[in-house]
Amino acid sequence: MEGRAVIIVNIGNVRQLSLNRPERRNALDGGSIAELEQALQQADRDPQVRAVVLLGAPPAFCSGSDLKELATMSIQQMCDSESDTARVARSIAAMSKPVIAAVEGFALGGGFVLAISCDIVVSATDVRWHLPEVPNGWLPPWGLQALLARVGPVRARLLTWAADPMTGVEAHRLGVADYLSEPGAADQTALALANRLAALPADAVASTKRFFEPFVSLDGERLDNLASRHFASNCEGGAAQTILSKFKVKA
Repeated sequence: MEGRAVIIVNIGNVRQLSLNRPERRNALDGGSIAELEQALQQADRDPQVRAVVLLGAPPAFCSGSDLKELATMSIQQMCDSESDTARVARSIAAMSKPVIAAVEGFALGGGFVLAISCDIVVSATDVRWHLPEVPNGWLPPWGLQALLARVGPVRARLLTWAADPMTGVEAHRLGVADYLSEPGAADQTALALANRLAALPADAVASTKRFFEPFVSLDGERLDNLASRHFASNCEGGAAQTILSKFKVKA
């Protein structure tokens, strides 16, 4: 398992997928996204898997896109890379198995949105949730439909604008997270929920996901494409260039 960006562990009928780049705070790069996509597809095809738990190796769930990798790309290449991540996040809603995010430490940017793209979100009370993109000068390039589905358009707009992080307690109050746990216990809380779902009739669980999927991910691909265009435009000037220049991103 050493060197893998996603660690796969079976616990009864639950498959646990762990983002495993702790040295990069589990930031998402091309390799880890490809591994995550493959792991999700394998879980969905495996009849022995009845539920999935997604978590991150300590110290965090996920810090978002890997800026070290993005710094080597043009803005168009950045958009293409983020589109790949968007596709994988959207695929979670289309799976036949429930996917539960177990969030510890922090969930930032793309990590925030990856977590809320899961069917159920368990957050430790002390988690730092933050969408830093707009303060940096650009619209998040994908996943805002997941936020819209959870909190509605007015609250989603406010959270996207907000410069300040929030705790797990506030995330739960607003509907970003569905369950709270004590710090260090999100994985066990998520596993208990996954076991309860795994004990239900699999066909009925899958039918429930399929029924609600259009409402959860309504127009998600089109909205991600629209956000990506805004992202590209934002990255060409103003405050965004000040941030991007620190990572030597080519216009």
